[in-house]
Amino acid sequence: MLSVVTQTSKIGFIGLGVMGAQMCAHLIRNGYSNMHVHTRTKSKADPILQMGAKYFDTPMDVAKESDVLFTMVGFPNDLIQVALDETRGALNHLKPGSILVDFTTSRPSLAKEIAEKAKSKSIYSLDCPVSGGDVGAKNGTLVVFAGGEKEALDAVTPLLQCFSQRITHFGGPGQGQQAKMANQIVICSTMIGVCEGLLYARKAGLDLDDFLSTISLGAASSFSVSKLAPRIVKGDYAPGFYVEHFVKDLSICMEEARMMNLRLPGLQLALSLYEELIADGDGRLGTQALIRALERKNQVSLFPSSLDG
Repeated sequence: MLSVVTQTSKIGFIGLGVMGAQMCAHLIRNGYSNMHVHTRTKSKADPILQMGAKYFDTPMDVAKESDVLFTMVGFPNDLIQVALDETRGALNHLKPGSILVDFTTSRPSLAKEIAEKAKSKSIYSLDCPVSGGDVGAKNGTLVVFAGGEKEALDAVTPLLQCFSQRITHFGGPGQGQQAKMANQIVICSTMIGVCEGLLYARKAGLDLDDFLSTISLGAASSFSVSKLAPRIVKGDYAPGFYVEHFVKDLSICMEEARMMNLRLPGLQLALSLYEELIADGDGRLGTQALIRALERKNQVSLFPSSLDG
């Protein structure tokens, strides 16, 4: 039987990175204070521990204490270890009726595998990748792409509403991940346009701040224009979302597109450019660092330098 989720329920959160820590904090601020957490770098949990959460040394230990377990890790292999490991995986230690909610952007096939194993143990599983970056996580305005049983989603919706502005159920297991893949395809091509537009404006002698403030009110407006382009103009490449994680996402998109017999040249170009960033040592920068790959290709910089031609 599905657990009834209340503010006294035991909540687990595994993965307190750039976004996970903010999401966890919103849950605690909204009264879900019976919080149990784990993250690979324990110091990242310090702000959450100061809010009253309890730290556990392994994901397994968090799972044992959780009625609802949230996971947000970096890569599919991390998720396999956290959720499916035969000895220490969460699904071997969650109670029947509990709910596993995974925020990791991962393979749809893996979401289905997790859901099948969860069902065999009378555990509910949801794949709920999110979008909105560090800004959305901080402001509580993320969007959630949900896949899995609607009954389980309804049970955790009050928790998801603590840090999101929209929650959409796209269908059964894996469909949340499929929706997130489509989202990433939109973002990657948009980011190319933003960076190319900034380079063009720079070479044309336009004031970049004036340019951005103007296009943000017209048809070119987007999250990338309003939130990330100003960081590019300031030379701020701090990660709201890591390049290396974006390459992981786009690689999954390419795999899924091939299985659908789709040819998506914009996606292919974006993936190749972001892979160049990783090859140049920029994998731990934010996705707005795409501008650096295009600067190198054109031997021109947004900033006065010897690269300008």
